[in-house]
Amino acid sequence: AILILAMFIASIGLNMNSTAVIIGAMLISPLMGVIMAIGYGIATYDTAYVRKSFLKLLFQVGFCILTSTIYFYISPISTASSALFGGLAGIIGITRKEKSNVIPGVAIATALMPPLCTAGYGIATHSLKFFSGALYLFCINGVFICLSTFIVLKFIKVPAKQYVSIQVLRRQKFYLAIIGIITIIPSVYTAYQSVRDNVEKAQATSYINEYFNYDDRQVVAYHIREDSKTFEVVLIGKTL
Repeated sequence: AILILAMFIASIGLNMNSTAVIIGAMLISPLMGVIMAIGYGIATYDTAYVRKSFLKLLFQVGFCILTSTIYFYISPISTASSALFGGLAGIIGITRKEKSNVIPGVAIATALMPPLCTAGYGIATHSLKFFSGALYLFCINGVFICLSTFIVLKFIKVPAKQYVSIQVLRRQKFYLAIIGIITIIPSVYTAYQSVRDNVEKAQATSYINEYFNYDDRQVVAYHIREDSKTFEVVLIGKTL
C-alpha cells in the first residue's frame, strides 16, 4: 500500500514538474530494502532468501509500473495534491511494526522511484524510448545497490548460512562480474554520448559568442546538422 501511494506521489510530481514532491516519494518508498536483501542473500549464500527477495522485487516493480501507467492513462496535467497520498502513506507507516528507510539520504541519491514512474509514463504514452531508458536506469541503480551491499557484508565477514566450496565461490564471482559488465557497458556508451554532446555545445557557444553575439545582433537558436556537417544559427537584430 505504501509503495502504491509513493508511486502516486511520484507520478503527480512528474506530472507537475515538482522536484520536492518526487523527493518525497523517494523517502516514502520501501523499494531499497528488498534490493539490499538480495545482496544479503548472495553474501550469505542463502539461495532461498535471494529467490524470495527477488520475487518480492518483481512484484514491487510490477505494482509500481502498473500504478504509474494507470495514473498517466486517466489523469491529464492537473493540480492533484500529493498531500493526500503522503498522509495516507504516513499513517500506514506509523502503524507498521517494521521500521524502514533508515538511510533516506541514500534512498534519494539512488533514485529508484522516478525511473519506475517514468517507465509507466512511457507505457501510457506509447513511448519505447522513455520506457526502456527509465527501466535501464532503475536496473543499473538496483544492481549497484545490491553489489555494494554484497561487498560491504563480505568486508565485515557476515557468516554464511551454509558452507560453500571454492568452485561455488568462483562461480558466484563470475556471475557477479558478468552482471556488472552487462550493466555498465550501455552506461559507458551513454556517458560517451553525453560528454561528446557537452563538448559540441561548449564549442558552439564559444563560436557564437566570438562571431555572432554583438550589441546590435543576438543568436536566439542554433542547430548542428550531423548529416550535412553544417551549423545553423537564428539571429535577431542587425542583418549579417
